Amino acid sequence: MVVLANPPIDQISLLKSSKPGPCSSVIPVINLSDSGAAEAIVKACEELGFFKVTNHGIPMELMGRLEEEAGRFFSLPQAEKERSGPPNPFGYGNKRIGPNGDIGWLEYLLFAIKSSSISQASAAFLAEPSSRSFRSALNDYIAAVRRLASEVLELMAEGLGIQPRNIFSKLVIDDESDQIFRLNHYPPCPLSSTGFGEHTDPQIISVLRSNSVSGLQIALRDGRWVSAPSDPESFFINIGDSMQVLTNGRFRSVRHRVMTNGMRSRASMIYFGGPPIAERIAPLPQVMGEGEQRLYREFTWGEYKRAAYKLRLGENRLAQFEDQQEGERVL
Repeated sequence: MVVLANPPIDQISLLKSSKPGPCSSVIPVINLSDSGAAEAIVKACEELGFFKVTNHGIPMELMGRLEEEAGRFFSLPQAEKERSGPPNPFGYGNKRIGPNGDIGWLEYLLFAIKSSSISQASAAFLAEPSSRSFRSALNDYIAAVRRLASEVLELMAEGLGIQPRNIFSKLVIDDESDQIFRLNHYPPCPLSSTGFGEHTDPQIISVLRSNSVSGLQIALRDGRWVSAPSDPESFFINIGDSMQVLTNGRFRSVRHRVMTNGMRSRASMIYFGGPPIAERIAPLPQVMGEGEQRLYREFTWGEYKRAAYKLRLGENRLAQFEDQQEGERVL
């Protein structure tokens, strides 16, 4: 999603929002060191499409180092930040989310990932000697969180009882995998507003970590919104649209949004793991029961990505890829 760097964040018009939902205990917490973690992950993916993981093995020092570097960048004068953009599509931006009219109370940095580090093309502004510590923190963090994504995806396959165990993880660790990393900064907002509007993530998996300021909300199946309590020592996992297709709707691509805070800045770091552009996406036979109808037609990730980014944030991106049986839409 592309954010343009004009106007600066302090000139953004406030957006009215619905009342934020309460914190809720419905969000699963999964200890990755537990013997039943694989089964717990599958249950969370089926029921909510979102969960928190603990005992993930990533040092707090590594997470804190990137948060500090990002905070230093977002504290720069606006003109200096804008020299790192506008995004094309990578770099610095604020206010506008994508090219289709969505706006939010945020500024961000967006990077492409090549293998396990940020690509040279998407981070040219970090080539300066003064930016070496920022670049180092980014690459160390990305390498660690990419391994975490791979581990969680392999646990999903294990919990589903399908082979090979890397059937999902290989899609995001291929040399040609389409991976994105995003640093979001939500400044304090004097009125309740939407920092980032409701949407689903198009990719296979998203791995999120934030500072101690809450704001992330998740939509339940009945349409209610619940807040995800902040926990800077843990990670939250989102199931994306592509995983929903691969599991034929068994796993849910969760709708989520970010609300602003009136007193404190929220910072978040999100790894988006997507497959190679030419990878074909379709429901896997291994996850479908005998006689089960396919809910989605086959498409490439490139086809889906092009179609998805033509839509507004809140639109149902998967609708145009639903399969049809006997002339009627399956879902």
